[in-house]
Amino acid sequence: MKFRKSKTNDVKSIMKIINQAQEFFKNKGIDQWQNGYPNEDTIIGDIKNVESYVLEKDGEVVATSMVTFKGEPTYESIYDGKWLSNNKYAAIHRVAVSNNHKGLGLSTEIIKCVEQLCVDSGVHSIKIDTHEENIPMQRVLKKNGFKYCGIIYVDDSSKRIAFEKLL
Repeated sequence: MKFRKSKTNDVKSIMKIINQAQEFFKNKGIDQWQNGYPNEDTIIGDIKNVESYVLEKDGEVVATSMVTFKGEPTYESIYDGKWLSNNKYAAIHRVAVSNNHKGLGLSTEIIKCVEQLCVDSGVHSIKIDTHEENIPMQRVLKKNGFKYCGIIYVDDSSKRIAFEKLL
């Protein structure tokens, strides 16, 4: 497996995986990614900002994520809790795994790769948020040592539960 920065020619593969995730959420009645986000423009922006990553297996894009070290404005206010730290951190967004590769631990693989990016950058914290009904992602986060920190609200005012892991 190879974790690498996404390129423009990955957009089609990334969007296929994102669309599968949107359909999964819709079928489970989870109101996450149901308003046209993330879309192709979002992914292209992530690539231009050098914040889009893919996990590749045998030359095929099997998972995607966005990782930023620039801070997350929606994390500045947290409710019903607090962050574990106020230091520099990596934020992970838009994690999605191909339907053909679910259940193989690829979300965990992404987290491990982001941890290595952090170590290489001298950063000792990862923050992430997810929908309160996205139980599969919550399980992955808890399994990988993330601690629940509180509630944040994303740009469209939707509620998300926030987690942090100190490295």
